[in-house]
Amino acid sequence: MPDDVLLELRRRLHSLPELSGGEAATSALIRDFLKGHQPDRMVEDLGGHGLAAIFRGEKEGPTVLLRCELDAVPVWESDRPHQSTADGVAHACGHDGHMAILCGMARQLAQRRPESGRVVLLFQPAEETGAGAAAVSADPRFADIRPDWAFALHNLPGYPFGQIVMKSGPMACASRGLMAMLGGKPAHAAWPETGCSPALALGRIVTALDGENHTDSKEGFAQATIVHARLGEEVFGTTPAEGVVMATLRSDSEAGMEALVARAREIVQREAEASGLTWAIEWRDIFPATINDKDACDHLQGAAREADVDCRILEEPMRASEDFGHFTSLTPGVLFGLGSGENHPALHTRTYDFPDDLLDVGLRLWRALIDRLLNDRQ
Repeated sequence: MPDDVLLELRRRLHSLPELSGGEAATSALIRDFLKGHQPDRMVEDLGGHGLAAIFRGEKEGPTVLLRCELDAVPVWESDRPHQSTADGVAHACGHDGHMAILCGMARQLAQRRPESGRVVLLFQPAEETGAGAAAVSADPRFADIRPDWAFALHNLPGYPFGQIVMKSGPMACASRGLMAMLGGKPAHAAWPETGCSPALALGRIVTALDGENHTDSKEGFAQATIVHARLGEEVFGTTPAEGVVMATLRSDSEAGMEALVARAREIVQREAEASGLTWAIEWRDIFPATINDKDACDHLQGAAREADVDCRILEEPMRASEDFGHFTSLTPGVLFGLGSGENHPALHTRTYDFPDDLLDVGLRLWRALIDRLLNDRQ
């Protein structure tokens, strides 16, 4: 079991969740905790409500960034002793646990700083919307703490408890939300021929986008998932004049995403114009592909051996997206999963809760990694 300080912190964070972009109280709670462990420097309001704590070694050396997330998700959760106090908002992704692990690392670094270089503990805002990492890396103050190595973990239900899940190369897919808006002309439902309905075009767009799913080795992984569609109003006497289709596009590479975006745009334009409709597209929740560096993966595997943590190497990237790709595009790094149990409730569901015993595993792994990279214990 984790010590009482981290356990209490994790459960307090769980009870006070905040959505992406609104993590002010969460950031303040973390800031107050970190100040008690005397980092050499703290950077506040980084890319929004982000917070970075820097611990320096005595000698010059590389900078290693460890990242966790501040934000929660819009999910109603089932009853528990440390219940969310915000209706319809919960830490149903485990970010409360990720933060507690990094706070535990701050406690250890306060007692034993690295021999060389710097450790940057980054508490990042707005991961769930894909906006946070981009905002942090674009903040002018990030240049002063830009790392030589960057690492992030995410707990993963469905895998053995405490097992690392990783691969070099593409680890998490690029994704973006497509909102296609169609405009026509209303008519009395008795004389539909006098109007211009988006109904048929909407159906063809849904069918065509669904046809863009493939795992062909030549083109790579691509997926278009229809998540919402709406046509007209809930009335019987009027034909519809507008329609909306929303889909999530995914690919295992940026090039694949660019190609998928171009095909989706072509589909919407073709079907709209064929029906005499106006059309417009908005892109939302844009996540880059996360590409893991081979040398960074080797270091992580070495740290896992030293921490007595099992490691599974994936053959294919994970379909889910993570904005940590903004960091791996700037510096060598690794995003990896940490198994939270094969039968543990799934992420983003009302019964999910971060397993407290995983705090020790994550903390042990981070310590081994820092010792390997900054304390010459390879």
